[in-house]
Amino acid sequence: MTKTNLTRRTALIGAAGAGLAVSSCSKSPDVFQPVDNGHFNHGVASGDPDQSSVMLWTALTNDGGGYRGVEVARDETFTDIVFEQGDAIRYVMMQPLGTLKILATGLEPGATYYYRFRLNDAYSPIGVTRTLPEGALDQYRIGVFSCSNFPAGHFNVYREAAVNGDLDLVIHLGDYFYEYGAGQYATGNSEAMNRVPSPAHEIISHADYVERHAQYKSDPDLQALHAAAPWIMAWDDHETANDAWRDGAENHDESEEGAWADRRLAALRAWYDWQPVREPENDLRQRRGHFEIGDLATLCLLESRLIARDEQVGLDSFPLASDADDTDPANLEAVAAWKRDVIGDEDRTLLGPDQIDDIQSACGASRAAGKPWRILANQVIMGRVDFPNFATEMPGWLRWWATRNNEFARNFIMSTRFGVPFGLDMWDGYPVERDRLYAALRAVDADIITLTGDVHSFWANDLIDGDGTRIGTELVAASVTSPSPFSGFKAPGVDYGQMMVEANADVAHCNMEDHGYIRLTLTPDAADAEYIKVSDILTRDYRASVESRWRVLPAVNGAVPAMERVG
Repeated sequence: MTKTNLTRRTALIGAAGAGLAVSSCSKSPDVFQPVDNGHFNHGVASGDPDQSSVMLWTALTNDGGGYRGVEVARDETFTDIVFEQGDAIRYVMMQPLGTLKILATGLEPGATYYYRFRLNDAYSPIGVTRTLPEGALDQYRIGVFSCSNFPAGHFNVYREAAVNGDLDLVIHLGDYFYEYGAGQYATGNSEAMNRVPSPAHEIISHADYVERHAQYKSDPDLQALHAAAPWIMAWDDHETANDAWRDGAENHDESEEGAWADRRLAALRAWYDWQPVREPENDLRQRRGHFEIGDLATLCLLESRLIARDEQVGLDSFPLASDADDTDPANLEAVAAWKRDVIGDEDRTLLGPDQIDDIQSACGASRAAGKPWRILANQVIMGRVDFPNFATEMPGWLRWWATRNNEFARNFIMSTRFGVPFGLDMWDGYPVERDRLYAALRAVDADIITLTGDVHSFWANDLIDGDGTRIGTELVAASVTSPSPFSGFKAPGVDYGQMMVEANADVAHCNMEDHGYIRLTLTPDAADAEYIKVSDILTRDYRASVESRWRVLPAVNGAVPAMERVG
């Protein structure tokens, strides 16, 4: 987190289903439980499915050699095995911890399979996976997750989805884990919960990243969701370091932590080894592409961090003193020029032209095929969002408390009088690139639903281009555990989410309090999104409920309907 850059965790932020109804979760639900003191302490997982194959993953503890392999069956008793692969390996010495990934092939489209790994006579827990469907499809259900911080709380959101989600697919939009060490971001309650990050220092080396992955995969609630459904995974910044961009990161100091390229490679090598994902042939950064979900949807997976992203614009480039007159036309023009020429520099990229071309091609083909839905798995908020004018909207006593010994916070609050974008680490920091993406989509008459994470809060946004044309809808998932925006400045009667709604015409909903996920059900006639929240993350006892429900209808003759709140 930076004290000088206006990114998504600046100023005040940095200081700090249909049928679900209400359900409860006991401490030991009758679902998947991790194996204790065995060879498979980190569970099993599947991911990156297509119509005939899926990647299967596990980790092996105290592997002394011998037969290692996997079985895939149509039934959970493994009497009808359809795929089996393995081999015998001999080691000079026992391997304390390693990973095993096998691509299961020759599977049928839209089918459910059970799988288990084997090390000699020991078997892993059983996982459930599904291939992507092809052809006519009545319904498909996706769970959308983001921002799971181990020391910040228990993964009750994962548990709830595993027990009650009934998901065909999980999409994780990034910040699967965090790089910080003990005593840093969101670790204040970690000792009381026995969730101190491991290693205790900020992770930098390959061994560090592996150890952190292993800690997260030891969590029984995360294991439960991995075992319940296949995952498609993006990364955001914390899989490498906070506010990562093409050639660096805010939370990386080359003078003390070495070359950024070395740290990035170490992080990505560990990420691919510890996740159920397919690996690109050459550049590990190329984690992008598209998936076809029968005749219902095309899903485009975006990479917006490590390939094309230019460095974020910082608040230190703001052209005025914080106490400048906000009615002076010259000052207003200076801010407009800053937005136009600095933030809006036409050379600034986020996805890059190759990726935009690929998205256009996939969405155009989807539209031509008559599919009702085109979905972008996107990391940071795409909709247009400005901060509210905190100088007038925040109660005076709260402004005093927030700024009493904090010159940066005072300057920030005063700058919001000029319509400062909510996040310059988000698409608002790259507005020309957003225009290029929207223009590419319009050229092939493709509307979209964008699924977004990163911001630790629930949002529902309209996506509207500079000409006022509705491009689509953005559904933003709250965090699994990471602190909500403004969590350090909670106050009675102060609803920051409602402030956001009132300050932004494109924002229909914003909840900056709860943790949860989105359960998105696709049918030919509608996309129904349930925002599911949990009551607690500081203990493993919680209740779950639907925070709100939203319905999106398909475009008709090129016209994109506005989303509707239905609950």
